[in-house]
Amino acid sequence: MKTVGLRENEVKTERQQGARSVAASPAATGEGHTRAAVVQLLLEEGPITATAIGQRLGLSPAGVRRHLDALIESGEARAMRSAPWQQQGRGRPAKQFQLTAAGRGRLGHAYDDLAGAAMRQLRELGGDSAIMEFARRRVGSIVAGIDRLAQHTPVEIEAKADEIAEAFSDAGFAATTRKVGSGVQICQHHCPVSHVAEEFPELCAAELEAFRELLGTHVQRLATIANGDCACTTHVPLSVPPTSTAQPTRPVAQPATAARNDSGRSAE
Repeated sequence: MKTVGLRENEVKTERQQGARSVAASPAATGEGHTRAAVVQLLLEEGPITATAIGQRLGLSPAGVRRHLDALIESGEARAMRSAPWQQQGRGRPAKQFQLTAAGRGRLGHAYDDLAGAAMRQLRELGGDSAIMEFARRRVGSIVAGIDRLAQHTPVEIEAKADEIAEAFSDAGFAATTRKVGSGVQICQHHCPVSHVAEEFPELCAAELEAFRELLGTHVQRLATIANGDCACTTHVPLSVPPTSTAQPTRPVAQPATAARNDSGRSAE
């Protein structure tokens, strides 16, 4: 999996500042910085095992367990069993950890009430078409510097997905890409407008529309944070030419859960 849009020093700053408000505040400042780093890692790479957290942050197993227990107790993280395909070696699958909706909510959703009120007023004045136009312009501002894909080769498609993820990371979506089978998935681990998108799915639909236009191929939205999933996950095929008439096989979001409505997701 690739984490894009943040250089090493920026990652350190984000881990110290961006997630500091999550969970009960530890007494010591150093402990608070470590807790913030754990939260940021859960946000960007969750679900993730305790072993992987310890390796990434240089923490002892006991130290990792202390932070995870505190986050779980406060309802801001949860444990889950690894899927069979993720298991390495024999024995019981290792537990993986990820942020809950409450944990992500503490990372900041500025002006949600104001934004929701403004969107409702826009719908009253201009109807659904006005909402969709606003959503398209918003996404357009995020991907303004990205050109449409010129060559449909696996290498070029994956590079373009990385470019899109980087643009969304710059806009606060903590986006990554990961290779899955014959495709690549764009995973947005945080959504600054998820609370508004619950009421206005046009925001999600406009993102998917932009992905299709930039990549020049059919993409599938497998999960969204607005629907309670752990990430907004979009599958981009690497091996199917854009002019193919073959029906693509339905990929499985990893680690996001199954779709539940039609806000631009894979059930379309």
